[in-house]
Amino acid sequence: MRKRSYSKRLLPPKESATEALTQIVEGFKRFRQEVFPEQRDLFKKLASAQTPRAMFITCADSRVVPELITQSSPGDLFVTRNVGNVVPPYGQINGGVSTAIEYAVMALNVQHIIICGHSDCGAMRAVINEQVLESMPTVRAWLRYAETARTVVQENCGCLSEDTLDVLTEENVVLQLEHLRTHPSVASRLAGGNLFIHGWVYDIETSQIKAFDDSLGEFLPLDGDIIPMATPRSRFIDRD
Repeated sequence: MRKRSYSKRLLPPKESATEALTQIVEGFKRFRQEVFPEQRDLFKKLASAQTPRAMFITCADSRVVPELITQSSPGDLFVTRNVGNVVPPYGQINGGVSTAIEYAVMALNVQHIIICGHSDCGAMRAVINEQVLESMPTVRAWLRYAETARTVVQENCGCLSEDTLDVLTEENVVLQLEHLRTHPSVASRLAGGNLFIHGWVYDIETSQIKAFDDSLGEFLPLDGDIIPMATPRSRFIDRD
């Protein structure tokens, strides 16, 4: 069983609402005055079109920044974020995630879709301890799409607690990959070998990423000798 100890950490004093907004606006000013001029040609090119390398589905957690983690430039990633990096199965809810997937695959022709969970995930903690969601009915309903991962961990690891939070995080990524494959646009491209899917878990403290390998059924370091792939074997290649 994979275990990790979680300790309470001292956080800096919380900013006032005015201080927080000031920092955001000052950041925009630095971008406008310093960063933008250096990349003016790139933004001119992006003004009329986008050709992202991948779709990146991750948690809304403020500590997870896909462009920073992958050192990507504007236009490289088509990012979708939500609580718990959830992908509802096709047909159950025609919301933002399903719409974004269909658009990324059919309109933007992305070749890769990455589902990325992360360490210390508040959504996964809520899946473990559902009582914290009593005052958040919308979040509780949304996280039902992680219920199967909860059951898998509880029945196979013997318990569901802080000690198995990292296991639940991984199982949730695997579950959302299964949900992703139910979307017709995704299933078709996977079968034809024109789309590749990936399941990652990012560790905030160490910067390590583990990726799910479908052939082995386990998570491996992303920076190893071979890039782990969650893509099932294609069935419709070179049939002409």
